[in-house]
Amino acid sequence: MTVRGSRQQPAVVAGVVKRKAEHISTALEIGDPAAGSAGWEDVQLVHNALPDADFDEVDLGVEFLGRRLPVPLLISGMTGGHNDALAVNRALARAAAATGAMIGVGSQRAALEDPAVTGSYTVVREEAPGAFVLANIGISQLVTQPEGPALQLDGVLRAVDMVRADALAVHLNYLEEVVQPEGQTRARGAAQALQLLCRELPVPVVAKETGAGLSRDVALRLRDLGVRALDVGGRGGTSFAAIEARRAAAAGDMVRAATGQVFAQWGIPTAASVAMCSDVLPTIAVGGVRNGLDAARALSLGAVAVGVGRPLLEQALLGADAVQDWIAAFTHQLRAAAFLTGVPSAAGLRSARHFLRGVTRQWLDETGQGR
Repeated sequence: MTVRGSRQQPAVVAGVVKRKAEHISTALEIGDPAAGSAGWEDVQLVHNALPDADFDEVDLGVEFLGRRLPVPLLISGMTGGHNDALAVNRALARAAAATGAMIGVGSQRAALEDPAVTGSYTVVREEAPGAFVLANIGISQLVTQPEGPALQLDGVLRAVDMVRADALAVHLNYLEEVVQPEGQTRARGAAQALQLLCRELPVPVVAKETGAGLSRDVALRLRDLGVRALDVGGRGGTSFAAIEARRAAAAGDMVRAATGQVFAQWGIPTAASVAMCSDVLPTIAVGGVRNGLDAARALSLGAVAVGVGRPLLEQALLGADAVQDWIAAFTHQLRAAAFLTGVPSAAGLRSARHFLRGVTRQWLDETGQGR
């Protein structure tokens, strides 16, 4: 990987900024139903009527990439690069600072092309100086696309330095790209570029799916490329195919609009994806996690932490206190699930008695990729 950057035309940059704002508004309008089930209802934890520890003694702390975290929660990277993002990211970062949650930023492509929007990202580190922060770029940026050259190492380092990141999330969003009117669908050479990036970057790389999930085969391949952790981004949360279908329809691109509708529920449900991947690399369960019980189910399948996006975005629009209130309820529910299964910690949920049923069980049986 050389040390060249990349620059886009002003019209392309403006389009990126506009698209980021549209993603937020459309995600809030659509909600969860477009994506289908994440599979959490298929994970049944076995109740222990005689726990041995006090409720308040349950330890929610976990280890992730060499850091001790007080709560196994990632405020998923959602936004940045437009006017409304500044207040949202400020509220989310203040909540991360207060609760100890990890926090990611949205794709930093806009700021790499237009320094004027950098503040919508840097606010995260400013407000959460001690938090575990993930920078964010797209894998399609690592490959030359029709509208511009590949992002090189100096550009990636700028993204990391921008938020003084502890890790870099590289999002694998090809489902979104094939529906998006402006989609970047050249993928040849992306794996090799990712491998080189993992070698040369001074912080660990987290591979982040964005709604279609990771299979065990892909997780093993990512590990071989040098990726250090996974964000499975499974089906059941925000459907970017559905979001891009709406954007395509508004732009008069009915081919991509129809494609987005067909593929709105494409992908591996989050619960199945976690079960497939969690013994390959440290895994964050993202996709349809809506409460602390969902988180406990994810941790029982081997996840190290969970990520939450849209529900916290909704709260962030109300302010940092609303985000903290949501997280307080989440942590109480997670502690309750550990307590009621008789384990002393969130990490201990990995060994908690549980059974799988329904579609999640079918996914693991039919693919043969379960633990």
